[in-house]
Amino acid sequence: MKIIGVTGGIGAGKTLVSSILKELGAVVIDADKLSREAVEKGKPAYRKIIEVFGSDILDSNRYIDRKKLGRIVFNNPALRRKLEEIVHEEVVNCIFKKLDELKQGGYKGLVVLDVPIPVEHGFLDVADQVWVVTAKEETRIKRVQERSGLSREETIRRMKSQLPQEDYIALADVVIENEGSIENLKKKVTDLLKK
Repeated sequence: MKIIGVTGGIGAGKTLVSSILKELGAVVIDADKLSREAVEKGKPAYRKIIEVFGSDILDSNRYIDRKKLGRIVFNNPALRRKLEEIVHEEVVNCIFKKLDELKQGGYKGLVVLDVPIPVEHGFLDVADQVWVVTAKEETRIKRVQERSGLSREETIRRMKSQLPQEDYIALADVVIENEGSIENLKKKVTDLLKK
């Protein structure tokens, strides 16, 4: 089993690279999806988040209102780190569980860890290679605004809450610049996989 960790800042295109790898036969473990599942009602992370942030972040059905929580943490780095710690612990547990299931099942193919935050435990320590997807700041801003409807200011604030692109690049075994068409990106990913 070979594990490629795919990461990059918001709007760079890491999810697109992961979806191309999936089309090419890889099993993708999506940390964003796992983090959404980790905060579902009744899960351990859900309970811990309510302990830290209070029940005001819940909607009328007692689900976590991601927008309310987002407004709190995006303006407070200490609270954002606390939230990340809570969710990260659950996500890492899920990643290791999924990798173990694949190993136990005798899987010998490619596994992709699609991870927005390139942490040591559960990403860097298990990936055979780290692929970092990059794009120019203006390209990233435009992509995020188009898909999420956020204002330019909110998009920039979210970008600044992440690692600078240079820090992602410093961790990379492979850097994929994503400025062209989807076809161009598919060719780059296919060529890298052949190597």
